[in-house]
Amino acid sequence: MDKDSKAAQAAFELGRAAFSEGNHSAAAEHLARALRADPEHAGAQQFSGGVAFHAGRYREALERFEIACRLAPDDAQCHHDAAVTHWKLGNMDAARRSCEIALSLAPELDSAHQLLAVTTFPGPVYVDLLEMFHSHLRPRTYVEIGVSTGDSIALARSGTRAIGVDPDPKVSRRLGSNTVIRAMQSDDYFASGKVSSDLGGLPIDLAFIDGMHQFEFALRDFINIEKYSSPESTILIHDVYPLTRLTAERERKTSFWSGDIWRLILALRKYRPDLSVNVIATAPTGLGVVRGLDPASAVLRERMEEIVSECLALDYSVLDADKAGMLALLPNDWARIKALL
Repeated sequence: MDKDSKAAQAAFELGRAAFSEGNHSAAAEHLARALRADPEHAGAQQFSGGVAFHAGRYREALERFEIACRLAPDDAQCHHDAAVTHWKLGNMDAARRSCEIALSLAPELDSAHQLLAVTTFPGPVYVDLLEMFHSHLRPRTYVEIGVSTGDSIALARSGTRAIGVDPDPKVSRRLGSNTVIRAMQSDDYFASGKVSSDLGGLPIDLAFIDGMHQFEFALRDFINIEKYSSPESTILIHDVYPLTRLTAERERKTSFWSGDIWRLILALRKYRPDLSVNVIATAPTGLGVVRGLDPASAVLRERMEEIVSECLALDYSVLDADKAGMLALLPNDWARIKALL
């Protein structure tokens, strides 16, 4: 069949414009004309897939996206569109493979990272698990390091005395009357002498570390929180199971970023074998659960310089041998999680 590339491109441009305006029926007509003129027009195949996707015709959409991927193998968006469609169809393995291809072509593609996280870690996401921890444990006190917009600290129950620590909080949620935000660095907060009074003299029953995405900051937060905890307390740690090397760098290079908090799990398991340390396989990048705390322990504080030096010398590739085992990965199953508590 003879191609009319010029006519195909002209029809494609009209189809793309109509699609961007939300006029999918007009887009379908223009794109069909483009494909009649040139069935191997990758853009027309991709946008035809988009029309089918928005209509809920996922199998048709996938067929179009896969053709586009073959015609334009270096187009990250084509692979991403295929990944989303595989996900919609319940093809998790295929969705992950397409995400990985997309990210190999465009490492900064945030939506591909987000989808890779969801397909890698099915089940409740970490915020949902936080709510479940609050509901199950009913903590008298709660300390959160890294408040951001307040989505997670807003989960604290009305009867919980909650303290949020963040040097630059941007809280957009209505918080409970028992919640206080301390706009300062966590190191400064723990050195301020305000902790005991903020907690009404009670220990920290539940804590969530989600501050700086660098190992040594998280380590200091853990040490400071444990000092004010009890043997029955629970410390939760976000971002401890990285998806990829790039998103686990100490310096942020992508929008989706977990940093090198994974090193904290290795450090706790080596230097504090008395602790119960597990990581829940929850999106986007795991949730650490530490129990069996000892507020009198000085091991981490006294050996901090040694621990930081040793852990920062570890390359990400150290996880290649047994990532799940080294990071104590636990299935995202609430019955299994409750057994830890």
